[in-house]
Amino acid sequence: MNFVIRVRRAAGPGAHVFWQEFAYEGDESESVAAALRELNARTPLTDLEGREAPPVRWECGCACGKCGACAMRVNGLPMLACKAFLGPLGRTVTLEPLSKFPLVADLVVDRGVIFEQLKKIHLWLSGKAVTREKTHELRFQSARCLMCGCCLEICPNFSAGGGFAGALAAVGAYRMFNQESDEPHRAEAAKRYVKHYYAGCGTSLACRDICPAGIPVDELISRSNAAAVWRRRS
Repeated sequence: MNFVIRVRRAAGPGAHVFWQEFAYEGDESESVAAALRELNARTPLTDLEGREAPPVRWECGCACGKCGACAMRVNGLPMLACKAFLGPLGRTVTLEPLSKFPLVADLVVDRGVIFEQLKKIHLWLSGKAVTREKTHELRFQSARCLMCGCCLEICPNFSAGGGFAGALAAVGAYRMFNQESDEPHRAEAAKRYVKHYYAGCGTSLACRDICPAGIPVDELISRSNAAAVWRRRS
Protein backbone atom coordinates (compact mmCIF):
# COMPACT_ATOMS: atom_id res chain seq x y z
CA MET A 1 0.00 0.00 0.00
CA ASN A 2 1.25 3.48 -0.85
CA PHE A 3 1.39 6.16 1.85
CA VAL A 4 2.55 9.75 2.03
CA ILE A 5 4.51 10.59 5.18
CA ARG A 6 4.17 14.32 5.77
CA VAL A 7 6.71 15.68 8.26
CA ARG A 8 6.92 19.08 9.93
CA ARG A 9 10.59 19.98 9.79
CA ALA A 10 12.93 22.51 11.38
CA ALA A 11 16.70 22.26 11.72
CA GLY A 12 16.61 23.58 15.27
CA PRO A 13 15.01 26.07 17.68
CA GLY A 14 14.02 29.24 15.85
CA ALA A 15 14.91 27.74 12.46
CA HIS A 16 12.67 27.92 9.39
CA VAL A 17 9.69 25.56 9.72
CA PHE A 18 8.50 23.75 6.61
CA TRP A 19 6.61 20.63 5.54
CA GLN A 20 8.19 17.83 3.57
CA GLU A 21 6.41 14.82 2.09
CA PHE A 22 7.86 11.39 1.41
CA ALA A 23 6.48 8.40 -0.48
CA TYR A 24 6.36 5.19 1.51
CA GLU A 25 5.24 1.77 0.32
CA GLY A 26 4.43 -0.68 3.06
CA ASP A 27 1.85 -2.77 4.81
CA GLU A 28 -0.92 -1.10 6.78
CA SER A 29 0.12 -3.15 9.83
CA GLU A 30 3.50 -1.38 9.94
CA SER A 31 4.13 1.35 12.49
CA VAL A 32 5.05 4.98 11.99
CA ALA A 33 8.38 4.15 13.64
CA ALA A 34 9.06 1.46 11.03
CA ALA A 35 8.25 3.93 8.25
CA LEU A 36 10.63 6.54 9.69
CA ARG A 37 13.42 3.97 10.00
CA GLU A 38 12.94 2.93 6.39
CA LEU A 39 12.93 6.53 5.16
CA ASN A 40 16.15 7.33 7.01
CA ALA A 41 17.80 4.21 5.60
CA ARG A 42 17.45 5.54 2.06
CA THR A 43 20.60 6.84 0.39
CA PRO A 44 19.84 9.46 -0.64
CA LEU A 45 16.53 10.34 0.99
CA THR A 46 14.39 12.28 -1.48
CA ASP A 47 10.97 13.86 -1.05
CA LEU A 48 7.95 13.67 -3.36
CA GLU A 49 9.37 16.47 -5.49
CA GLY A 50 12.63 14.64 -6.00
CA ARG A 51 14.66 16.94 -3.74
CA GLU A 52 17.36 15.41 -1.58
CA ALA A 53 16.57 15.72 2.12
CA PRO A 54 18.53 15.18 5.34
CA PRO A 55 17.39 12.28 7.53
CA VAL A 56 14.34 13.01 9.67
CA ARG A 57 15.34 13.69 13.26
CA TRP A 58 13.27 11.67 15.75
CA GLU A 59 13.88 9.64 18.90
CA CYS A 60 13.45 5.92 19.50
CA GLY A 61 14.56 3.68 22.33
CA CYS A 62 12.84 0.34 22.69
CA ALA A 63 10.49 0.41 19.65
CA CYS A 64 7.92 -1.60 21.66
CA GLY A 65 5.99 0.99 23.67
CA LYS A 66 8.03 0.74 26.87
CA CYS A 67 10.24 3.86 26.88
CA GLY A 68 8.09 6.71 25.55
CA ALA A 69 10.96 8.26 23.56
CA CYS A 70 9.13 8.28 20.22
CA ALA A 71 6.19 10.41 21.37
CA MET A 72 5.03 12.83 18.67
CA ARG A 73 1.84 14.17 17.15
CA VAL A 74 0.44 11.79 14.54
CA ASN A 75 -2.44 13.23 12.52
CA GLY A 76 -2.80 15.86 15.23
CA LEU A 77 -2.90 13.57 18.27
CA PRO A 78 -0.03 12.73 20.64
CA MET A 79 0.98 9.08 20.51
CA LEU A 80 3.98 6.80 20.32
CA ALA A 81 5.33 6.28 16.80
CA CYS A 82 6.00 2.61 17.58
CA LYS A 83 2.35 2.05 18.56
CA ALA A 84 0.77 4.10 15.75
CA PHE A 85 -0.02 1.79 12.84
CA LEU A 86 -0.41 3.05 9.30
CA GLY A 87 -3.72 1.36 8.39
CA PRO A 88 -6.05 3.38 10.64
CA LEU A 89 -4.17 6.62 9.90
CA GLY A 90 -5.11 6.90 6.23
CA ARG A 91 -3.01 7.28 3.11
CA THR A 92 -1.45 10.57 4.27
CA VAL A 93 0.19 10.44 7.70
CA THR A 94 1.10 13.79 9.22
CA LEU A 95 3.91 13.88 11.79
CA GLU A 96 4.71 16.83 14.05
CA PRO A 97 6.75 17.31 17.22
CA LEU A 98 4.94 17.66 20.54
CA SER A 99 4.02 21.35 20.72
CA LYS A 100 4.16 21.87 24.50
CA PHE A 101 7.94 21.35 24.76
CA PRO A 102 10.96 23.24 23.35
CA LEU A 103 11.92 22.03 19.90
CA VAL A 104 15.32 20.41 19.36
CA ALA A 105 14.96 19.50 15.66
CA ASP A 106 12.26 18.01 13.41
CA LEU A 107 10.29 15.60 15.66
CA VAL A 108 12.64 15.81 18.66
CA VAL A 109 11.71 17.96 21.66
CA ASP A 110 13.29 18.67 25.05
CA ARG A 111 11.07 17.12 27.73
CA GLY A 112 13.33 18.11 30.61
CA VAL A 113 10.52 20.31 31.94
CA ILE A 114 8.74 17.11 33.00
CA PHE A 115 11.41 16.37 35.59
CA GLU A 116 11.59 19.99 36.71
CA GLN A 117 7.87 19.89 37.48
CA LEU A 118 8.29 16.67 39.49
CA LYS A 119 11.08 18.31 41.49
CA LYS A 120 8.81 21.27 42.29
CA ILE A 121 6.41 18.91 44.07
CA HIS A 122 9.24 16.98 45.80
CA LEU A 123 8.09 13.68 44.33
CA TRP A 124 10.79 11.52 45.81
CA LEU A 125 11.09 9.39 48.94
CA SER A 126 12.88 10.96 51.88
CA GLY A 127 12.32 8.10 54.32
CA LYS A 128 12.09 4.34 54.13
CA ALA A 129 9.49 3.05 51.68
CA VAL A 130 6.39 1.62 53.32
CA THR A 131 4.32 -0.79 51.23
CA ARG A 132 0.72 -1.79 51.84
CA GLU A 133 -0.76 -4.77 50.05
CA LYS A 134 -4.01 -3.00 49.24
CA THR A 135 -2.12 -0.35 47.22
CA HIS A 136 0.06 -2.79 45.25
CA GLU A 137 -2.00 -2.80 42.06
CA LEU A 138 -2.37 0.97 41.75
CA ARG A 139 1.27 1.55 42.67
CA PHE A 140 2.19 -0.85 39.88
CA GLN A 141 -0.06 1.04 37.46
CA SER A 142 1.49 4.33 38.55
CA ALA A 143 4.99 2.94 37.96
CA ARG A 144 4.07 2.08 34.37
CA CYS A 145 4.10 5.78 33.41
CA LEU A 146 6.49 6.28 30.45
CA MET A 147 7.12 10.00 31.06
CA CYS A 148 6.35 10.39 27.34
CA GLY A 149 4.46 13.67 27.72
CA CYS A 150 1.36 12.66 25.72
CA CYS A 151 -0.95 13.55 28.62
CA LEU A 152 0.72 16.96 28.90
CA GLU A 153 0.53 17.61 25.17
CA ILE A 154 -3.25 17.18 25.14
CA CYS A 155 -3.90 19.01 28.43
CA PRO A 156 -5.43 22.50 28.01
CA ASN A 157 -3.94 23.62 31.34
CA PHE A 158 -0.31 22.61 30.79
CA SER A 159 2.43 24.75 29.28
CA ALA A 160 6.17 24.21 29.49
CA GLY A 161 6.74 27.55 31.21
CA GLY A 162 3.77 27.35 33.57
CA GLY A 163 3.39 26.13 37.13
CA PHE A 164 0.86 23.36 36.44
CA ALA A 165 2.58 19.96 36.52
CA GLY A 166 -0.07 17.95 34.67
CA ALA A 167 -1.50 14.45 35.02
CA LEU A 168 1.92 12.84 34.82
CA ALA A 169 2.75 14.36 38.23
CA ALA A 170 -0.55 13.24 39.74
CA VAL A 171 0.06 9.68 38.56
CA GLY A 172 3.53 9.66 40.13
CA ALA A 173 2.32 11.30 43.32
CA TYR A 174 0.18 8.28 44.17
CA ARG A 175 3.27 6.14 44.81
CA MET A 176 4.97 8.77 46.95
CA PHE A 177 1.90 9.47 49.06
CA ASN A 178 1.44 5.75 49.70
CA GLN A 179 5.07 4.83 50.35
CA GLU A 180 6.64 7.78 52.18
CA SER A 181 7.39 7.15 55.86
CA ASP A 182 8.82 10.64 56.46
CA GLU A 183 5.67 12.49 57.52
CA PRO A 184 7.10 16.06 57.27
CA HIS A 185 8.27 15.38 53.73
CA ARG A 186 4.92 13.87 52.77
CA ALA A 187 3.12 16.90 54.22
CA GLU A 188 5.37 19.29 52.29
CA ALA A 189 4.85 17.32 49.08
CA ALA A 190 1.08 17.42 49.63
CA LYS A 191 1.23 21.20 49.99
CA ARG A 192 3.24 21.53 46.80
CA TYR A 193 0.98 19.07 45.00
CA VAL A 194 -2.06 21.21 45.77
CA LYS A 195 -0.28 24.26 44.36
CA HIS A 196 1.22 22.68 41.25
CA TYR A 197 -1.51 20.19 40.35
CA TYR A 198 -4.77 20.23 42.32
CA ALA A 199 -5.34 24.00 42.09
CA GLY A 200 -4.59 24.12 38.38
CA CYS A 201 -6.48 21.11 37.00
CA GLY A 202 -9.56 22.06 35.00
CA THR A 203 -10.82 18.42 35.13
CA SER A 204 -11.21 18.24 31.36
CA LEU A 205 -9.77 14.70 31.68
CA ALA A 206 -8.31 14.94 28.17
CA CYS A 207 -5.46 12.89 29.64
CA ARG A 208 -7.71 9.95 30.49
CA ASP A 209 -7.87 8.25 27.10
CA ILE A 210 -4.60 9.44 25.51
CA CYS A 211 -2.16 7.51 27.72
CA PRO A 212 -0.32 5.06 25.41
CA ALA A 213 0.39 2.75 28.36
CA GLY A 214 -3.30 2.46 29.24
CA ILE A 215 -2.75 3.63 32.83
CA PRO A 216 -5.97 4.34 34.80
CA VAL A 217 -5.09 8.04 34.91
CA ASP A 218 -8.41 9.29 36.27
CA GLU A 219 -8.41 6.88 39.23
CA LEU A 220 -4.82 7.73 40.15
CA ILE A 221 -5.57 11.45 39.92
CA SER A 222 -8.61 11.04 42.14
CA ARG A 223 -6.69 9.12 44.80
CA SER A 224 -3.70 11.48 44.73
CA ASN A 225 -6.04 14.46 45.05
CA ALA A 226 -7.79 12.87 48.02
CA ALA A 227 -4.48 12.03 49.74
CA ALA A 228 -3.05 15.53 49.27
CA VAL A 229 -6.17 17.47 50.28
CA TRP A 230 -6.88 15.22 53.29
CA ARG A 231 -3.32 15.72 54.59
CA ARG A 232 -3.61 19.47 54.32
CA ARG A 233 -6.89 19.48 56.24
CA SER A 234 -5.86 16.98 58.91
